[in-house]
Amino acid sequence: QVQVVESGGGLVQPGGSLTLSCAVSGTSFDIGNMGWYRQAPGKTRELVGVITRDGRTNYADSVTGRFTISRDNAKNTMYLQMISLKPEDTAVYYCNVNGRTNSAYNYWGQGTQVTVSS
Repeated sequence: QVQVVESGGGLVQPGGSLTLSCAVSGTSFDIGNMGWYRQAPGKTRELVGVITRDGRTNYADSVTGRFTISRDNAKNTMYLQMISLKPEDTAVYYCNVNGRTNSAYNYWGQGTQVTVSS
């Protein structure tokens, strides 16, 4: 019954900004690391960045300095703030959720489309 739902995607012009949300519900475990991934048409899914329960983050080189991941543990929600967007950022963005101590707890959302175009 775990639900992972991404939202906030849409169409934005190059250089624009967008913020995505990932809401998690129905968990019977403590949430540990979370992450954002993306997949462009014809390409494999790639890591955008990860965040620990305590808020430590790590990003792919392609987004460092432009994207910021944050989370609100009380709301079981993670965010991805994106600025200075480029056409190559166009992809479906996915949320990944992991158990704090049990690797068997691993869930994905259905994704939200981000399109960066003039």
